[in-house]
Amino acid sequence: MSTTHEAGWAHASGALRAPAWLRTPGDANALVEPLWSQTASKEAGVLHVGGVALTDLVREHGSPAYVLDEADFRARARAFRDAFRTYDVFYAGKAFLCTTVARWVAEEGLSLDVCSGGELAVAERAGFPMARVGFHGNNKSPAELERAVELGVGRIIVDSFHEIERLAEVARELGRTQPVLVRVTAGVEAHTHEYIATAHEDQKFGFSITNGAAYDAVQRVLAAESLELRGLHSHIGSQIFDSAGFEVAARRVLALHARVSDELGVELPEMDLGGGFGIAYTTQDDPSDPAQLATEMTTIVEHECRALGIPEPHLSIEPGRSIVGPAVCTVYEVGTVKEVALDGGSSRSYVSVDGGMSDNIRTALYDADYSCTLASRSSDAAPVLSRLVGKHCEAGDVVVKDEFLPGDVRPGDLVAVPGTGAYCRSMASNYNHLLRPPVVAVRDGVSRVVVRRETLDDLLSTDVGIDA
Repeated sequence: MSTTHEAGWAHASGALRAPAWLRTPGDANALVEPLWSQTASKEAGVLHVGGVALTDLVREHGSPAYVLDEADFRARARAFRDAFRTYDVFYAGKAFLCTTVARWVAEEGLSLDVCSGGELAVAERAGFPMARVGFHGNNKSPAELERAVELGVGRIIVDSFHEIERLAEVARELGRTQPVLVRVTAGVEAHTHEYIATAHEDQKFGFSITNGAAYDAVQRVLAAESLELRGLHSHIGSQIFDSAGFEVAARRVLALHARVSDELGVELPEMDLGGGFGIAYTTQDDPSDPAQLATEMTTIVEHECRALGIPEPHLSIEPGRSIVGPAVCTVYEVGTVKEVALDGGSSRSYVSVDGGMSDNIRTALYDADYSCTLASRSSDAAPVLSRLVGKHCEAGDVVVKDEFLPGDVRPGDLVAVPGTGAYCRSMASNYNHLLRPPVVAVRDGVSRVVVRRETLDDLLSTDVGIDA
């Protein structure tokens, strides 16, 4: 059993061993299909996505690059729309957002959830219907709230007493009545990483149901003439694979919903169950499909409403990762390969690529697991235990902790990592002054840049030291 280490998981006892779930593959060239977008395939060892060979894509657009499978993204958006046909489905833009994606979301009939003024600006530039936009965030500035109300955002999810006062004043000054949802914490800790389990009590989001803050927030919103209370909002975490957590949360949120009706005489027409639906990053993950989730979650709400004797509210959900996550892979070029001896006479191959924690911080931040594959050729070499690492001056700069790659991986090869659509580009940085990669959309054999690669001029444009 490993112990924690202040320098990170890679320094912990036991970190040199492959995890129990990782099996040596019979063919190191084969794709584990559930981890990849729907159009991904290999031809003579070369990975194709959307009908585009990644070798050709890298020749045209360079590496590293995020490769966005448009057909896959749209199919997953439609799957949620159709499965949750009686719900409002809000795509959670924090997972990944650009104007092209916002337009796809609108075209597929989904709504859009944003959580900053920047994300709202992207929606505005994309021409997204503002009545179908929800605005999240635990510390929205007055300027952000003012812009949201001016644009006619369909709903703002209020997260603090200060925000209720602030938003009420903004809406009153603009002569608007702003629809809102109250974000509540139901005391449910989803089975997920500690840092992204967001419904337990000791965290920054929402109003606690347990200590009465949520009920007080409802009363304050109702007392504000410039605000229209539409319902309650609950989000229990991320990368969740079953509906058990939603069942407990729905029971507690609906109990508050019923209390508001009984004691205050107000029928709340809506309830948002949040998102957090998981995806498969490795073979250890087994996510539910949208149809299964829809059946289970709808049954939960129907049952709880019958037990409470209240009408069912109109429901909404907020999938983000589960739509865009599998739709993207990241392609890198190998720069160096180093064999490192391990205890017991075994070894690990350290495969260094031209990106790293600046384009995928999740491994270092969340101890996340990823997979990868040789993407530019086939190999007859036996698979060896490998670790895909970046080029940053940081020991924790790891993209894929453990994977079996062909033993002859060499400089110049391309390696691709699936499941990188959610949070990788959104959380990308310029650590060590690296340039953020482009997002290249592919479909029907054609590639097009939807977010261009940063340049050195971009990097230096905010450095005013010389001019000063």
